[in-house]
Amino acid sequence: MASTQLTRTATSGTNTKATFSAWVKKADANEQFLFYHFGSSANNFRIRFDPDTIGVQTLSSSSSVMHLNTSAKFRDPSAWMHIVVAIDSTQATDTNRAKIYVNGVQQTSLSATTYPPQNQNMHFNESATVYIGGQAGSNYFNGSMTHVHWIDGTAYDADDFGESDSVSGIWKPKTAPSVTYGTNGFFLKMENSGAMGTDSSGNSNTFTVSGTLTQNLDTPDNNFATLNPAPSVEIGSGAFYEYGATNCRSSTANFIAGVSGIYLDQGKWYFEMQTATADCHVGIAGENKIKNGGTSGGVNNRLFYYEDTTGYAYSYNGGNGMIYFSTPSDGTQTASYGTSYGSSDTVGCFADLDNNKLYFSKNGTIQNSGTGYTIQGDIYYALGSSIYNGDTSLNYGNGSFKGVKLTGTTFADANGQGIFKYSPNQGGASNFDSAAKNFYTLNTKNLKEFG
Repeated sequence: MASTQLTRTATSGTNTKATFSAWVKKADANEQFLFYHFGSSANNFRIRFDPDTIGVQTLSSSSSVMHLNTSAKFRDPSAWMHIVVAIDSTQATDTNRAKIYVNGVQQTSLSATTYPPQNQNMHFNESATVYIGGQAGSNYFNGSMTHVHWIDGTAYDADDFGESDSVSGIWKPKTAPSVTYGTNGFFLKMENSGAMGTDSSGNSNTFTVSGTLTQNLDTPDNNFATLNPAPSVEIGSGAFYEYGATNCRSSTANFIAGVSGIYLDQGKWYFEMQTATADCHVGIAGENKIKNGGTSGGVNNRLFYYEDTTGYAYSYNGGNGMIYFSTPSDGTQTASYGTSYGSSDTVGCFADLDNNKLYFSKNGTIQNSGTGYTIQGDIYYALGSSIYNGDTSLNYGNGSFKGVKLTGTTFADANGQGIFKYSPNQGGASNFDSAAKNFYTLNTKNLKEFG
């Protein structure tokens, strides 16, 4: 949702009671707004990441009449979280006037504890503009969001919108909660790719999308891998992640490397990469490299190769097509691998951690005559890429590159999961292990079965 927000103009409603509920998956550690009701610079209500904590604030006549911030920090880029904010300023007890819940648990440890005065006008249901995923053109939310509820006139608890799974115990959404939305209430499922701002509450309080909002397969029920924006991995000034942490970009002459937020020690996994420039690398990084940030030896983008810890990469560096690899004992190794790749090419990475083999494809054609490289060294691996002064986009099965949904002929894995440009099922190449023909999307459903 980078540089994207949803807007609508609200009418007058109840300004003492309301509830916000949304499932979110954040992609960076910057300050970013989830909900913003902007009556004026003097009278407004906001819910935001600030940047790692969750903050809720009301300004009334330019004074902060409510300000709560969680003490807990929410930094995990690999998981969805359910956020509920319930406001009822009519309550006699001040701590009952505003509550924050995360994954069904009320956050009672707070670093900011200004509760609203009793019967305070909270300025969240007035005739004004409502923003989802931004602050009137700034502080955009970078990540994924779904099942966004706004309740006008009632303060609900978290368990009105979510529940614990009876088998796993994991907190999950209620798809059709029994709530009353009120005048300005809405329910954004974001299930219609052509109309992502459609209101499903029955109120027809539909939002306008500003920017590009891409629908993907990543949901709270089936979590797909995205890039991990940990500072030890994201390297160099002017380097950042975008498009819900599926794209690495370096806007200056610096490096950025990114790995999946899900680490692996077994299974057969497939993902795709597209690049816009030269000097990029795609492959797997070992546990020790991730811990080091790939910076030993003073070379910042070498998360996937070089140094004295394990990594493997199919590289486009000055137009070559080489495999770069290292092990704990041999340092830098290179070998001729396949044809060079460049702008708009799609590189597929096949990581067979059951048989310790690694394969690559270019535009659907297996390289190196299907001969894989032997993986050795670390126990855990992550999948990703690095780039110098450009950008590289990854598809872990969520079905898009750079926010553009794949169209035309696409492919799922052998478990019916994911959307890819080329097939993860590549058995039949001359030396491609027949046992390794079925590779899988990196998501939680496949991890449960094959990881």
